[in-house]
Amino acid sequence: MTLTILSIFIIGYIFISTEHWHRIDKMIPAILMMVLSWVMIFTFPNLIMQWLDPSSSELLLSKLGHVPDFVGNIEEKTELINSALQHHLSKTAEIVVFLIGAMTLVELIDHFNGFDAVQVLFKAKKKWNLLVLICAFAFFLSAVIDNLTATLVMIAIYRKIIDAPEDRLWYAGFIVLAANAGGAWSPIGDVTTTMLWIGHKVSTTPLILSTFIPSLLCIITPLLIGRFIPAFKGNLNRGLTIGSNQGRTELLIGLGLFLMVPLLKSIFHLPPYMGMLLALCLFALYAEIKTKRNFKLTEVDVDLSPQSPTMKSLQKVELPTILFFLGILLTVAALESIGFIFNLGQSVQDAGIATDIFIGILGIASAVIDNVPLVAGAMGMFSYPMDHQIWHLLAYTAGTGGSILIIGSAAGVVAMGLEKISFGWYLKHIAPLALLGYLVGYIFMLAFM
Repeated sequence: MTLTILSIFIIGYIFISTEHWHRIDKMIPAILMMVLSWVMIFTFPNLIMQWLDPSSSELLLSKLGHVPDFVGNIEEKTELINSALQHHLSKTAEIVVFLIGAMTLVELIDHFNGFDAVQVLFKAKKKWNLLVLICAFAFFLSAVIDNLTATLVMIAIYRKIIDAPEDRLWYAGFIVLAANAGGAWSPIGDVTTTMLWIGHKVSTTPLILSTFIPSLLCIITPLLIGRFIPAFKGNLNRGLTIGSNQGRTELLIGLGLFLMVPLLKSIFHLPPYMGMLLALCLFALYAEIKTKRNFKLTEVDVDLSPQSPTMKSLQKVELPTILFFLGILLTVAALESIGFIFNLGQSVQDAGIATDIFIGILGIASAVIDNVPLVAGAMGMFSYPMDHQIWHLLAYTAGTGGSILIIGSAAGVVAMGLEKISFGWYLKHIAPLALLGYLVGYIFMLAFM
């Protein structure tokens, strides 16, 4: 049974990793392998040798040190399987609902042209100075919203300044590095850090204190080398055309609401997805009032949703991405339930590989394999307490390791599509810088863990 489910996962993930070649949306194999995995578990419960109860998994693993045998008749096993699936679905739903709220809030800010308001900040005359400004802003912006949106915003800005196609490739590559590094030190900056945060593996302040400097080193190192790259030498041919200040208020309100979410979690222990939904509702209320929608009793049958900025923003949320996360997380939950993930972690430790070295390898692997299943798997492998340095190391490696290849992160894939960056060009010019920055931050964390 374990081999069958593992084969389903591997085959499905081959299709996910090669999406840019066969053009089949990664949501499809993700959902398919999730369904097939749980179908196998429900259909052949007697072939399952071990079973990890999710409600008491950490307690069992700490007491027993191994995954218990799966005992009982078919009815009892089916009931346990159904209970486990419901438990994993509820935990996955927390992440999915959080992402829906965050994506909608970003779209609402964009509806009011909030991200255009920051263009006034980029008044550099030299190419190198512009690169530093763009990377710095991407680094901090991705920590508040997410690395994908930060990449979109920064590409839109430098396109108004840089004309040369080759130079634009270089700027896009550095934006990917900065956005991924910025998302790694914030609980809301990357899906993987959000998973660790919602999964009670990390808390806000310790995560920031442990990963901020390594993440900063991860982008500073390539920037220092970039100073000697010809694309960033000389002056800009033209400056940025500054528009109106429209959207500045909405940008500040939106960013403030994003920052409110971890504060609510720290002060009132409000679950992150509840805090994000509250932030979304507050901004949506502001948006509806500002648009001054007028309702008439004589027009109750008229569809007014196209007039609503909230409805427009909800329609722009990438549902395939949400379903992709659902499929990945529940497939990993299936492997976790049958004890495979924990046993894999034990095998690594028994083989004498240090956990911090293993986490570093996982980070590099995230350049090829999406970091969502890697982090989900690592969360099931180890039973360290909350805010253990291993979880902080995992947040850093999974968040920044994807920069090593253009297909290793959502930010990279977006930049690849917008600027037509080839896999080979990125591998030759940006990948060595990304790997060097990753290693500098990783070594720093090992030295001060």
